[in-house]
Amino acid sequence: MFRYFENLVDPYSDYPQDDTPPRRVVPFLMSYSRPFYRVFVAAAILSVIVAAVEIGLIWAMGWVVDILSGDPAQVWQEHGTSLLLLAVFVLTLRPAIQALDVLLLNNAVLPNLGTLIRWRAHKHVLRQSVGWFENDFAGRISNRIMQTPPAAGEAVFQVFDAITFSIAYVVGALVMLGDADLRLMVPLLAWLVLYGLLLRWTVIRVGSASKASSDARSKVTGRVVDAYTNIHSVKMFSHHENELDYAKESIETSRQTFMHEMRLYTFMDVALVTLNGFLIVGVVGWAFALWMQGEVSAGVVAATTALALRLNGMTGWIMWALTTFFRELGVVAEGMETIAQPIDLVDAPDARPLDLTNGKIEIQSLTHHYGRESGGLEDVSLTINPGEKIGLVGRSGAGKSTLVKLLLRFYDAEKGAILIDGQDISEVTQDSLRAQIGMVQQDSSLLHRSVRDNILYGRPNATEAEMLKATQQAQAHDFILDLEDPEGRKGYDAHVGERGVKLSGGQRQRVTLARVVLKNAPILMLDEATSALDSEVEAAIQETLYGMMQGKTVIAIAHRLSTIAQMDRILVMDQGKIVEQGSHDVLLAQGGLYASFWARQSGGFLDPDEPVDASDKTKKTRAAE
Repeated sequence: MFRYFENLVDPYSDYPQDDTPPRRVVPFLMSYSRPFYRVFVAAAILSVIVAAVEIGLIWAMGWVVDILSGDPAQVWQEHGTSLLLLAVFVLTLRPAIQALDVLLLNNAVLPNLGTLIRWRAHKHVLRQSVGWFENDFAGRISNRIMQTPPAAGEAVFQVFDAITFSIAYVVGALVMLGDADLRLMVPLLAWLVLYGLLLRWTVIRVGSASKASSDARSKVTGRVVDAYTNIHSVKMFSHHENELDYAKESIETSRQTFMHEMRLYTFMDVALVTLNGFLIVGVVGWAFALWMQGEVSAGVVAATTALALRLNGMTGWIMWALTTFFRELGVVAEGMETIAQPIDLVDAPDARPLDLTNGKIEIQSLTHHYGRESGGLEDVSLTINPGEKIGLVGRSGAGKSTLVKLLLRFYDAEKGAILIDGQDISEVTQDSLRAQIGMVQQDSSLLHRSVRDNILYGRPNATEAEMLKATQQAQAHDFILDLEDPEGRKGYDAHVGERGVKLSGGQRQRVTLARVVLKNAPILMLDEATSALDSEVEAAIQETLYGMMQGKTVIAIAHRLSTIAQMDRILVMDQGKIVEQGSHDVLLAQGGLYASFWARQSGGFLDPDEPVDASDKTKKTRAAE
């Protein structure tokens, strides 16, 4: 039975992805809830039926009081069958209706709605560009992904468990009182008006207060996760107290916003108790007055009293349910600031997979300043022939990394175009573009998974033998065999920790290099690929890199010029432009910016004004390093 209801909706079913989700709460929830519409209709109908049954039981209690005024034997003779049927209904049909109601809400809606929202939200956020992630805290993004689904589920739950039920219950109560005597409706209607005003006052304030509290909690999460992620820096610079102060500021803001929210609930509770006093006195007192005048029966007084007391008990629950509903909507609204952001970098509507045949790269008048007036690239044009090995050098901020990010289409260029084998990369699918590019970065962070999982990230369908060959080429196999994590997993099954913190910088670099070796993409990008390696390992890795480069189009960024001296062509970048290009020997002979870089790296042994043999310079540079 449970499995039937739990499988009414598949939270992982296919759906049309929307690059621009609704930015308002109700359309947003309706969009995500579309697979549940039939379940919602059934839940609403059952909620109304449950409310009608409860009102019917109160009416039945009044009827029982009225029939008790006669002789017991006669009462049983005349009404025994009805009383037995009522008992059977209470014992069988009422629990069955209640069971269907809670099965739909607890087993069909709550587990699956939250799962669906979290799955689709995560899927949406993963499609965002690198630049989008660079503009926010990872902790805050993940917090919103985690807190929005249960908040949405709770809001939907309150709609059917409390709001629909309470509306049906109040309507039923008015009908029952009106059937007994229309005058009994007057105190209930007056109370409803005052109750509605109190609700309106509370709800208006709770929504904004809840969103402020949720924002504050997300800020706390962002700051705390930021400290944990960068714990090495915190410890290394002895900033324990500074981090505590930084976190305390946001924690205190969260406390203040939460206290403001709780003040609203305290006022609401006190006002509600006072208001309910008028409900009980008004409805029951008037029924008693009508009974004294002989205009209603004792059963009506009993039913009216039960109804008033039931409403008194329900009103706090209804008020709490409504404020919970709007509070959770506030949490959803805060989460939507992340989840509902449009995808800022999408495939063209008619994008096709990249058809890479040779690996020729053409850069045409490329300009990109990240939306600013300076920095990045300025009108760069360049052709890289198939199989050509290009080195990129320049000061920090010269535009080297920007060029690589644009080649990977982590950003869309503000002006100009990049063509690979004649195909504009903005018109091919992003996945197919990046599948043809192998990238070794200076920041060699790893996933918090096993070494095997990290290496197979390069090519998940690779065989064990292919993976081992790649790790051996990257000089990583031997140290991997010696690894063991705190849970006793060894070798390739050992987990590397968040961002690979359990490995040394050189070990991480070799694992990421093995991943790229395994990928074996026709275009290779290297960003300080050997920066974290010691000299002995670097020498061995250099041979691996040169072997990997054979037959590939290569772009290598290096601050250590000796690592790119053997490239076919070296590009010198400055202030977003290519200011020099040529082979190592040609650039030295020109005596320009590259020659000055080379001289400074040579530890003063070389006179930049004198011609020096390139191979000799390489030896001296390595010796100096």
